Amino acid sequence: MMDELELLKKDWQKQEHTLPKLSYDQIYKMIWKKSSSIVKWIFYISIVEFLFWIAMSFLPVSGKDLSGTGADFIKMTENILTVASFVIIIYFMFQFYQNYKRISVTDSARDLMKKIIKTRKTVMRYVWFNLGLFAITMIVILLEVLLFNPPEALTQRISGADSALMAWGVLVVIFAATIAFVGLLLWLFYRLLYGILLKRLNLNYKELKKLEV
Repeated sequence: MMDELELLKKDWQKQEHTLPKLSYDQIYKMIWKKSSSIVKWIFYISIVEFLFWIAMSFLPVSGKDLSGTGADFIKMTENILTVASFVIIIYFMFQFYQNYKRISVTDSARDLMKKIIKTRKTVMRYVWFNLGLFAITMIVILLEVLLFNPPEALTQRISGADSALMAWGVLVVIFAATIAFVGLLLWLFYRLLYGILLKRLNLNYKELKKLEV
């Protein structure tokens, strides 16, 4: 048995000399190329998201047809959310593009590691911004429904409600559950979409750390 192991080891050692060995520069260039490609895809995805929200802005918004006490506040809030979302998304798109350009011209492993960390932080801020914007938007929609639906109508629409107060309570619970469920789906979507890209960036970061040792 020992003789067989020795023969296998000698055979492997002979083959090892024939296998191509990658230099530091070759490994670094491979990691740099993969990292640059990932950041570029993040930038492209942000553009697609931006176009999606532009398309969504053309959908009819019920708040535009509101009238009465509180209607101006709802309309103003919706307008502020729309403008703020576009401005911040453009800002993050610019950040993603800047990250891509910086990685493209990085010429050292240590600098590339810093750029990868910065990109990861930017993406995480972007994800949390979208989730926060969604939560605020849902709250505005909830206020819109509660403020502009008479208690009598709510009582008629919700079966089992014995009073206007109960109708309001049921509606709040329904909206809260809807916000939580859709918010969870949105979080899972970003977790899957950007999580895969960030995981690959993290692997590249670990490989760069090995080169620095």
